[in-house]
Amino acid sequence: MVDEREKKIILLVASLSSFLVPYTGSSITVALPALAAQFGADAVTLGWITSTYILSAAILIIPFGRYADIVGRRKIFLWGVGIFTIASLACAFSPSAGILIASRFLQGVGGALLFATSLAMVTQVFGPGERGTAIGITIATVYTGLSIGPFLGGVLTDRFGWPSIFLVNVPIGLLVLALTLHGVRHEWADAAGEQFDYRGAIIYAVMVFSLTYGLLLLPEPAGLLFIAASLVGAGLFIWQERKTQSPLMDLSVFSGNRTFVFSNIAAMINYGATFGVGVLLSLYLQYIRGFTAETAGLILVAQPVVQVICSLIAGRLSDRIEPRVLATAGMAFTTTGLLIFVFLSPATPLVVIIGTLMILGLGYGTFSPPNTNAIMSSVGKEHLGIASGMNATMRYLGQLLSMAIAMFTFAVFIGPGAITPDAYPALMTSVTVAFGAFMTLGLIGIAASFVRGTIHAPGHQ
Repeated sequence: MVDEREKKIILLVASLSSFLVPYTGSSITVALPALAAQFGADAVTLGWITSTYILSAAILIIPFGRYADIVGRRKIFLWGVGIFTIASLACAFSPSAGILIASRFLQGVGGALLFATSLAMVTQVFGPGERGTAIGITIATVYTGLSIGPFLGGVLTDRFGWPSIFLVNVPIGLLVLALTLHGVRHEWADAAGEQFDYRGAIIYAVMVFSLTYGLLLLPEPAGLLFIAASLVGAGLFIWQERKTQSPLMDLSVFSGNRTFVFSNIAAMINYGATFGVGVLLSLYLQYIRGFTAETAGLILVAQPVVQVICSLIAGRLSDRIEPRVLATAGMAFTTTGLLIFVFLSPATPLVVIIGTLMILGLGYGTFSPPNTNAIMSSVGKEHLGIASGMNATMRYLGQLLSMAIAMFTFAVFIGPGAITPDAYPALMTSVTVAFGAFMTLGLIGIAASFVRGTIHAPGHQ
């Protein structure tokens, strides 16, 4: 039985680990021009520095989630913290863009281990009446990382250089390791004794890699070939999972569970519509508007600050109000903000940019905790690992889709050259087209969120 002290420590370490990844992701967007200057990187290479982490995490999070169900979530969580901390050191001391990209891939391995377990542990120990609040707190720390990231990243980059962004992760990682080792006793190996589906894991990894790598290669023809290969892999994966006695993913969790299916779809679309915003605006503010990294970070902080406040409120409300209502309203606010950014120009007043970022923060903070609560509450305890893994996978696939859209516009309008003043008009066109695509995704997300089922209806699991 988990006592109150251990529950609080679990919530604390899950929240701290949930802070690390978004902090790193949001702070590095502000450092992109500094990375371009040091490594001579073009816009597409900068996109790979951001995307490689997401690529490895998306490939591995479902297999790690299933493996954690078998060997214990605490054990896998500890491995995740350790790898993420070591990878952060490797990123800080990377001598080239290629090594930085490889180190970011290793960070994604650690992130996959973390996100495959942290939310499942929180859901396991907090009951239905308090789960939404606990999830809201966890997601609020995600937004705290997003909030601090742009400003702190800008300050660190301007005053100490971009490697300092990654060095901040080290003491936090060591603290999480110590707290988990000494304060968390349970393992939660709900599938202990079952066999791990290595064949399914390999097929799944190839399938997801082909899809995500193909998206990032677009508009090159090879991108379409990889995407086609991923569709073939999906068929093989379904065949493998149906015939094995201990599948990597129990596909029955999707059968007749409309809330689970559409909540995951809505999550992917939401991240697809919003993740690239920080990258686009960071480049816009520093190149086109001429702001320093520190100033750009201070402007970008407007969105996640609102997200922190709204996520705490929305998480608590989702224990009483149907998540479908809250999440759909949040998606609508997000889409409104993206529509305003479609009309962004070199002369757009800063007050409009900051106000629109606050609208996005309102939408994102209102959407995410209720949507996550719906995902985790729509399955039984035996499927918490799958639910946690799917929730994180949809987040990463959405982020990759968002970056694929941004990199597609960079490749089409800017090309392989460095971002010089002559390329600023092309950069502005890329930003406008990408925001148009994000707004379209937002409209689809509103529909996906609205048609989900309910979790508070009588008799619902």
